[in-house]
Amino acid sequence: MMKVRLVMFARTRRPEVRALVDEYLARIRPYAEVETTELRETSEAALRKVKLPPGATAVLLDAGGKQFTSAQFARWLGALRDRGIRELIFLCGGPEGFPEELRRRADQAISLSPLTMSHELARVLLAEQIYRSFTILTGHPYAK
Repeated sequence: MMKVRLVMFARTRRPEVRALVDEYLARIRPYAEVETTELRETSEAALRKVKLPPGATAVLLDAGGKQFTSAQFARWLGALRDRGIRELIFLCGGPEGFPEELRRRADQAISLSPLTMSHELARVLLAEQIYRSFTILTGHPYAK
């Protein structure tokens, strides 16, 4: 089973946003192991805590990254899973974005939308799209 890890810089402060992220993470668990890590800051000490194991694929959420439709995102996720990628790590920036060192460590970058949104809302959107992808891949009905 694939492991999906969300590494989030800056805390999710709003309880309603945290509840939504937690709801989607619970929905993902039948399809993949899922784990979250919240880092308070982007200091060197915090960056050392970001472990990118060999064989893992690190994906940076970035406005300039590749954009997908939901169906394309599901195919991309399914292709990684089918190639035997055991761990998929999404790097979710805080209000200030990412340090250059972390950008260099990422294998690829994706954009969730051409719209600008808060880092907290981006986390909800990411978790929802991961869940939607797994439902698409398994043929489970999910609202279009």
